[in-house]
Amino acid sequence: MNSFTPVIRLFFFLFISLPFTPDVPGADSPATEKLRKQAEQFPEKVVKVAEGVYTAVGYSVSNVSMIVGDEGVIIIDTGLDMPGAAKIAKQFQKITDKPVKAIIYTHSHGDHTGGTMAFIRKKRPQIWARSNFGSESKPWDDGGITFHRVRGARQGGFKLPPEQRVNNGIAPAQYPKRGGEVFGSAKDTSPSHTFDGQKKQIQVAGVTLDLIAAPGETNDGLCVWFPEKKVVFAGDTFYRSFPNLYAIRGTPNRDVRLWAESLTAMTKLNARSLVPGHTLPVIGENDVKQVLVDYRDAVQFVHDKTVEGINKGLTPDQLVEYVKLPEHLAKKDYLQPFYGKVEFGVRTVFNFYLGWFDGNPTNLL
Repeated sequence: MNSFTPVIRLFFFLFISLPFTPDVPGADSPATEKLRKQAEQFPEKVVKVAEGVYTAVGYSVSNVSMIVGDEGVIIIDTGLDMPGAAKIAKQFQKITDKPVKAIIYTHSHGDHTGGTMAFIRKKRPQIWARSNFGSESKPWDDGGITFHRVRGARQGGFKLPPEQRVNNGIAPAQYPKRGGEVFGSAKDTSPSHTFDGQKKQIQVAGVTLDLIAAPGETNDGLCVWFPEKKVVFAGDTFYRSFPNLYAIRGTPNRDVRLWAESLTAMTKLNARSLVPGHTLPVIGENDVKQVLVDYRDAVQFVHDKTVEGINKGLTPDQLVEYVKLPEHLAKKDYLQPFYGKVEFGVRTVFNFYLGWFDGNPTNLL
């Protein structure tokens, strides 16, 4: 027996010990299978969230909600574009033909504001938002940045043919009908009413609502609290995916610590129904509490563990290995990386506090 025989035997043993997984042409990868299952979140339907409260899911890339009051209705967010919003408006009119008395924007992203004109008939209703509405895009506008539109199209997969898009992780695979622009809203649908501070209570159409500042995905974010029915409309502070603490299209800094604080405030409402900015609503007080607490804990963990690693002198590349969600959170279906990833959040926390330099002098130049 020559000296190579033991090596050959070792390789043969390792080979026959490996599980056999045949390469099936056209078979989906595990990631694609998960994404296809996530599509169960996006059938076109109107969900009755509570008595007199409805949310349209799947018609647009974002959810559009309606509260039926005594003298009219209130619309919360309006979808990406007019075709989708028109379909939603038609479905809502089957429920009630009362006029729209108010529209509330949870934040300024165009996928939540682009369909507004579909809900304006003869008279322009009140349109509510926070006073810093549009603050995310202001640095781009002031600085002359336009390439974020190209990157936004890449992030959304708008350049891919339909057969190569499964869904967007938190939304059905649709294509914008507004020239490819992803963010911003038309001047004639801009807010007519805004508020400063933490909270603003409004009465519209016989309905009392609390508009609560909820910075997270955007600094101008708000949540809508309907205390009579115990429904909270979270906007993009929550959806059924690990959150986009950083958007790979490029974005001004998102304050992860404030995002966690916004979620904490929502947990204290003891809501019976939770309407996310995307994906299906969560109904049932115990389920809502569990989801919001888990979501808050995940965001808070990424922030706190990253700060812990920063204070140990770890670089961003080291931090993404250091910060791993606890198992009880990582396995939750509403914290899977369909849209955001823990690693992106880690890097954005580092950049928020320390900027681009990783602290290693050999990388300085």
